[in-house]
Amino acid sequence: MKKRPLGLVAIVLYKSFTASLLMVTSIALLLTLKNYQTLEVFSDNYVLEGKSIIIDWILKKIINLNPRTLAFSGIGTGIYAIVSTIEAVGLWYEKGWAHVLVLVLVGISIPPEIYELIRGISPIKIVIFLLNLAVFWYLLRNFPKHRK
Repeated sequence: MKKRPLGLVAIVLYKSFTASLLMVTSIALLLTLKNYQTLEVFSDNYVLEGKSIIIDWILKKIINLNPRTLAFSGIGTGIYAIVSTIEAVGLWYEKGWAHVLVLVLVGISIPPEIYELIRGISPIKIVIFLLNLAVFWYLLRNFPKHRK
C-alpha cells in the first residue's frame, strides 16, 4: 500500500467528513420537504412546554421556509456532497484534477467566508475558514509534489 503524505490524508478525511455531513443534511432537507404538511400539523399541535427550546426553534425555522427553498437547499446540498466525495476520492488517488478542483472550490469559498466573518464572528465560522485556508495553502504549496 502506497504511503500518502499526512497532510493529504488529513485533507481527505476532512473532505470525507464534510461530504458525509452534507449528505445527511441533504437527506434531512428533502425528507422535510416530503413531509412538510405533516410537520406543519405536528408543529401546530405539539406542545413543547419549554422543555426543548432547540426543537421548538428548529421547527419554527423549518415551517417558515418556503417549500421551494427546502427543495433547492436539499438538492444543492446533495450536489455539493457528491462533489466533495469526488474531491476526497480524487485526492486519495493523488489525481492532478482533484487538486485543481479542490483549489478552485476552496479558493472560491474563501471570499464569502471572509464576508461572513465580517458580518459576525462565531467559533464554527473561524474553524471552517482556518481549515479551508490550510487546505488551500497545503495543496497550493504541494501541488507539483503530488501530481502524477
